[in-house]
Amino acid sequence: MKFVKMHGAANDYVYVDCFSERAPADPAALAPVIADRHRGVGGDGLVLVLPSDRAQARMRMFNADGSESEMCGNGVRCVAHLVVSHGHVPAGIVTIETGRGVLTLDVRRDGPRTSQVKVDMGEPLLEASAIPVVGAGAGPVVDAACPALGGEEPWWGECGLDPRMTCVSMGNPHVVLFCRDVSKVPLESIGPRIETHPMFPRRINVHFVEVVSHSHVRMRTWERGSGITMACGTGASAVCVAGVLGHRTDRRLSADLPGGRLELEWAEGGHVFMTGPAEEVFHGEWPER
Repeated sequence: MKFVKMHGAANDYVYVDCFSERAPADPAALAPVIADRHRGVGGDGLVLVLPSDRAQARMRMFNADGSESEMCGNGVRCVAHLVVSHGHVPAGIVTIETGRGVLTLDVRRDGPRTSQVKVDMGEPLLEASAIPVVGAGAGPVVDAACPALGGEEPWWGECGLDPRMTCVSMGNPHVVLFCRDVSKVPLESIGPRIETHPMFPRRINVHFVEVVSHSHVRMRTWERGSGITMACGTGASAVCVAGVLGHRTDRRLSADLPGGRLELEWAEGGHVFMTGPAEEVFHGEWPER
């Protein structure tokens, strides 16, 4: 099975072009093996790029633990780059079917292996039941108490944590917490605790955010099913929305993630737009097993 290793702001996945390759019979079982950074190709998961009868291509995304997610903002940019670079569709406007629905992307090639891609991420879902969040009432969850944090710990003061959460779905669920210094957050321990808390019945992606200015933030992410990742496109989109809802940031926002910068806008019409890179790392072949 031929594959392409790609990343968007260092959020890296193994991609299989199922226009020309046979789709793996059990992608959920393959994902943890091929994504293993010591014994496999390495990555945050596995993405299948498939034909679609609703769009120009379809994306299926499997996390590094084998669970399937609805969407990945960095991943969908790479899918759009792949279908253009492999000659399936021309550069420009590309439509990709995802678990969130059909998304529209604008692919601008800036090299044989790289593109800048703008994604219409659609409208955020803000009602607690749509995210979902249990025990948070019926409306939007904005600057609400976060029982998943547990009791106050020393690191709260070290990072200047505001222990109130804002929850947003971009087709997949996100919880956003603001602090003074994201580098002081013990993400490896608090991330999984929040992800699997019973108040989030479908688990949740966890983001800690440091506001540099009204147009600039730094963020770190614990992704549902993958752990600490270098970037999260749907998460950065959720952070843009959360910043506006909490009157902390403007509608246009630059987000610095460990893997690079993403540009966000929550437009007045309600849709969130994200712009960032998509880059091929290498091509390879995975043996039949």
